[in-house]
This record gives sequence, C-alpha cells and structure tokens, in this order.
Amino acid sequence: MSLSIMAFRTVFCVILCVGAPVLTACKGEATSNQAPQPPDVVVVEVIQQDVPIYSEWVGTTDGLVNAQIRAQVTGYLLTRHYREGAFVKKGDLLFEIDPRKFQAALDQAAGDLRRAQAQFTKTELDVNRNTPLAKEGAISQKELEDSIQANRATRASVESSKAALEQAKLNLEWTRITAPIDGVVGIAKAQIGDLVNSNDELTSMSQLDPIRVYFPISEQEYLRFAGPVQERYTENIDPMKARKDARLEMTLSTGEVYPSKGWFFLADRQVDVKTGTIRVAALFPNPGNVLRPGLFAKLRAPLTVHQGALLVPQRAVSELQGSYQVAVVTPENKVEIRPVTVGETIGTQWIITQGLKPGEKVIVEGLQKVKAGASVRPVPSGTEPPASATPQPESPQKDS
Repeated sequence: MSLSIMAFRTVFCVILCVGAPVLTACKGEATSNQAPQPPDVVVVEVIQQDVPIYSEWVGTTDGLVNAQIRAQVTGYLLTRHYREGAFVKKGDLLFEIDPRKFQAALDQAAGDLRRAQAQFTKTELDVNRNTPLAKEGAISQKELEDSIQANRATRASVESSKAALEQAKLNLEWTRITAPIDGVVGIAKAQIGDLVNSNDELTSMSQLDPIRVYFPISEQEYLRFAGPVQERYTENIDPMKARKDARLEMTLSTGEVYPSKGWFFLADRQVDVKTGTIRVAALFPNPGNVLRPGLFAKLRAPLTVHQGALLVPQRAVSELQGSYQVAVVTPENKVEIRPVTVGETIGTQWIITQGLKPGEKVIVEGLQKVKAGASVRPVPSGTEPPASATPQPESPQKDS
C-alpha cells in the first residue's frame, strides 16, 4: 500500500514539472497581447491673430447738463405747471409765484420814473432860460450854476428810476419760473401755498440725451489716448460730432449690455494724487431718456491691438509658485512640459508672449494623466476618442 502511494506522488511531481513551463509561456503570451496603451488627451492648436486689448472701468451716470431750479424772489407759490418726472422744453413754465406785490412795485417804479422825468424837464427849461439872462447880468452867476446842478441831479434821478423800473420788471418776470434747458424735471421740493424765499431750491432738472457717464482711469491709460483727446480740443471740434468714434461698451447693474456704444467726451483738470486716477466723462445716446443720473455702469473699450498674439485656452495653462507652464504634444506624440510667459486674458483664452509657436498642440484635458516624456494619443478638441482606444479581450479559440 505504501508503495502505491509513493508511486502516485512520483507521477504527480513529474506532471507538475512538465506542465509548469507551458503555463508560464501562456501567461507571458497573454501579458504581451494586453500591453498598456498611451492615454488619450484632448489638445488644441496654438492660434495666432490680432487681438484688441480691452480695459474696464466702473462709473456712474449723470446728466449732460444739470440745473437747479431756484426762486429768485420771495413770495407764495401759486401753481406748478409741470408733471414731476416728465420731459419739458426750454422756456416751459414750471412754477408761478404770487405776482401782485411785484406788479404793484412795477407800477410804483413806473410812476417814480415819470416824476423824475418831469423834474428833469423842468430843470432843463430853467437852465435854458437862465443861461442868456446870466450873460446879460439879469440874474447872478450863482443862480445859473444852481439851475445847472439841479438839472444834473434830476438827470441822475431819471437814470436811477429807470434802473428801479427794470428791477421791478425783472422781479415780476421771476414770479414765472421757466425751464432753462430741455430735460427731465425732478420731484418738486416746494408745494403750492408755501412761502418760498429767494434762492430756495424748488426742483432740479437734467438734460439726458445724450447721458454723461463719469469714471476714473489710471494715469497710464489716460496718457495712451490723451493725444487724440488733446487734438479734439485744439481743433475745437463739437464733442457731439465725436459720436463717430463710439467704441465704449456699457453694462448696467442688471448685467444687460446697453445697445448703443458711447464715446470719450472730456478729461478732468488734474490727476488725483491720492489715487493716481483722473476723472473722465463719456457720452451715450439715451433716446426716450430711459437712463437716469446715478445709475451704476461698467464700461470697457479697446485701447490697443496686440498684433499677432498667440492664444491658448486658460485651462491649458498651469500655475505653480508664480510661474506658468503648458503641456505640449510633440510631433512624435511625446509630452513636453514647457514654461511660458502669459499676457492679458481675452475671454476664456490667454495671450502667451513667450514659450509657444503658432500651430503647436497643447493639452487642455488629461493633464493629470501625463508627465514629461510620456507617450500620448492626442485627440483634437471637440471630437470623440476612436472606438479602438480601449483594448478588447480576445475571444477564446477552440482546440483543433
């Protein structure tokens, strides 16, 4: 019995020794058939084109012309002739102050003028009569001189009375308060029946088409376009005719882009030494007076054009400790990690000033799967990887 067991063990060991090389060879063949494929990465080509460089600012709208409507005489407010918040034309009647005492003052001034003119006529006749009498010695020289001085005094009285009459006319006219400009009138600050004093503010109004937008810019930005602005002032060009240079875009607080473009209008007198900025005004068309003073506005405009700029998507650029780099796929489908110098951002793209050439391919998806010198399978952005990218297991073959 023990001999049979020993014989069985001997045969089993022989079988294992013979079969082991065969199993090892099969395993090695399967491993070589399933070798790892290079990873797929999404790439884009570096494009070259002329790119306008935009600058952005934050500003506030204001009227082209703003006017405070004030009373110039003291009296009771009788009527208001406009609808608050409405558009009025220059010369339209806004308020009326009780004119009766001013009419009475005008009548009195007119009577004083007539009295002064009568006195002047009398003294003039006295001078004309006394002059020949003094020559003949019929009257003394002193009487002639007194009549001449009386005539001069009455002449001055006439001039003074005329001035008083003009002032009375003005006071009467000022009881009718009219619009000094075309524009939108605000809410009245004085109500009918109020006693208003001279220089009291009754309301305010603004000319809103075009509307003015104030915003601060840096002194470097100002110097970039100070030349064209200075030429415009030197040539005495009407600022309204500068509308052909409209290139300013305005975004309102709702995020809506204003449909009409604006143009630079003027720069303030000096740079603010505390902030290093200068206040600039732009004009925008405002048909229907939809925009009102005090609105938030974000402005942007192209100040320069970058000739032949190289552009790549921002997601293709990695930042590490203040330096930037991109992963470039070489013609041999090898990965090259290359440092670059970046410029301005244009939308979702970045201007590369150094480190790339037009037409080179940079990786935008799959950066975490690659390293320098690794082989990859580049897939153009916007396309799907080929179906053969994922290896399929081989179907088992039947024994012949």
